[in-house]
Amino acid sequence: MMKQGIAILGIFVADLAFRAGRQPAMGETLMGSGFKMGPGGKGSNQAVAAARAGARVSFISRLGKDAFGDIALATWKAEGIIPRVALTAGEPTGAAYIFVSDETGENAIIVVPGAAGGISADDLEREREAIESARVFVTQLEQPVEAALRGLEIARASGAVTILNPAPAASVPDRLHALCDYVIPNETEAADLTGITVTGIAEARQAGDALLAKGAGTAIITLGAKGALFHTKAQSVMIDAFHAGQVVETAGAGDSFVGAFAAGLAEGMDPVAAARFGCAAAAISVTRPGTAPAMPKRAEITALAGN
Repeated sequence: MMKQGIAILGIFVADLAFRAGRQPAMGETLMGSGFKMGPGGKGSNQAVAAARAGARVSFISRLGKDAFGDIALATWKAEGIIPRVALTAGEPTGAAYIFVSDETGENAIIVVPGAAGGISADDLEREREAIESARVFVTQLEQPVEAALRGLEIARASGAVTILNPAPAASVPDRLHALCDYVIPNETEAADLTGITVTGIAEARQAGDALLAKGAGTAIITLGAKGALFHTKAQSVMIDAFHAGQVVETAGAGDSFVGAFAAGLAEGMDPVAAARFGCAAAAISVTRPGTAPAMPKRAEITALAGN
C-alpha cells in the first residue's frame, strides 16, 4: 500500500468567540466588544491547518445531524478534507465557549464535544484503511482516550508516523506515549503531564526528558512567543518564534503548529525543519481572529519560514 497524506482523529465544535476586556466574575454581566461563530475543535482545526499547508487530509470524527454539523461538512469540503465521519441523530455537534482578551489576544476556552464525545475504538476500526494508508497519524485528547489509543495502535502497526497533541491535558497511560513518535504539548499541558512547571527553556528540557522517559520518541514543547523546543535523547533544539505582525488572537496557534508540522513530515521534511514550518504557521495564525479561519496557506508559510 502506498502511504500518503495525513489521517487526523479529533472533534469538530462550533466556536462561539466572545471578545471583552476581561472575563466576568460569577454573577456579573459585562458588555463585550465582539462576537463571532466559526468552525473549531482541535482536531478539525489541525486538519484545516494541514490541508492549507499542502497536505492530503482525512478526518475521523462524529457529528450530530444539526446545523453545527452542516458547518463542519461545509468547512471540510471547502478545504478539500476527506471526512471519515459518523453522523448521530441522538447527540448534538459540539460547541466551544472562547473568551478572547481585547488587550492581549489570549484566550480561555470551555469545550463540550457533543457527539464526538462518543467516539470509540470501534470507530477507529471502521476507519482503519484511512489510518493505514496515511504517512502521518495525528490525534489529541478532546475525544475519549481509548479512541486515541486505538488509533495510535493501528497507525504504529502500519508504519505511520504518530503524533499526539495531549490537549486538553489528561491522565493517560504511559503506553499511550510509547506509541508516539512525537508528543506536542504547550507549557501548561507539559506541566500537567510531567509535574514540572515550565517557565523557560531549562524547565522545558526537563519536561521533555520526563516525556521521553514515559516512552515518547520526541517531545516538542510549544512555548508561545518564545518558539518551540524540539527535544530528543540525541538533540535539544530551540526553534525561535517568527514574527508576522500584531497578535490578534492566540486560540488557534497550537493547532496551526501541529497541522503544519504534520504536513511537513508527510511530504518528507526533516523533523526540525518541519517544526520551523509549524512555528511560522503559528506566527501567522495569531495575527488573525478565529481558529480554523486563521490558518495560513502554504505560500504564506513558505514566505515566512523560507522552506
